[in-house]
Amino acid sequence: MNAFEIEHVSKQYPGFALQDVSLTLPSGCILGLVGENGAGKSTTIRLLMNTIQRDTGRIRVLGTDVDSPEFAAVKEDVGIVLDEAYFPEVLSARQIGHVLRRLYRRWDSAVYERYLKRFGLPDKRPFKDYSRGMKMKLAIAAALSHSPRLLVLDEATSGLDPIVRDEILDLFIEFTRQEEHSILLSSHITSDLEKGCDYIAFLHQGRLYFCEEKDRLAEEYGIVSGSAAQLAALPDGAVLRTQAGPYGSRALVRRAAIGRLGELPIEPASIEDIMLFTVKGVERV
Repeated sequence: MNAFEIEHVSKQYPGFALQDVSLTLPSGCILGLVGENGAGKSTTIRLLMNTIQRDTGRIRVLGTDVDSPEFAAVKEDVGIVLDEAYFPEVLSARQIGHVLRRLYRRWDSAVYERYLKRFGLPDKRPFKDYSRGMKMKLAIAAALSHSPRLLVLDEATSGLDPIVRDEILDLFIEFTRQEEHSILLSSHITSDLEKGCDYIAFLHQGRLYFCEEKDRLAEEYGIVSGSAAQLAALPDGAVLRTQAGPYGSRALVRRAAIGRLGELPIEPASIEDIMLFTVKGVERV
């Protein structure tokens, strides 16, 4: 069973539109949803959780249509972490655990305590005295303590230092070792996605430009640098987009169509490279 299926979903706002987005996350995998601020990542997540109504399309989460009465119970199987942790500031981590125990049917206090210890979180300090990194760790501990099958993370690693981000990403990878566990990770930090994701989906101005296996992106795309004349001589169909700079030009190319380049080496294309070429590059006519 897929963790979720988004089929031809659109949502119109004044000045912004999410346009005909289709995404599928297989069970046991991590899907990285990447794009600049305002690309539509948070809108997609709100639609997935049915907190806003879509204009067109269909959404199923863990095999259940989000419009069905049964979806209320399915939400118990989804752990959500937003870009800010919203807990009462005067409560301690232990007190927050007591509150959440009454909200979730499958809340596991022992698991919650283990995560508090693993993250080094003081259980008696008021939430308002936590650093940003500690707040996000607490939000993740809470999300993991009611036996979720799907984690939905909206910029959960944004603003954290690299050491904390690396620790959290390791935890996400550990979570999906169980094949019934899946993660949707929305982020603009492409290095996080390259480390932990199985699939990458790129949103730009409300449009889904691609959703591909991460390893396939690395195999399919490359970067070639040279003069404008050298890039112009590359085979038709090989060059997708070009960028001109003060010291020469670069091209995003399809490796399979490029053939032999002689002295022009093909460099690996990162997720960030593909994004920047897609948004700012000039399409070859």
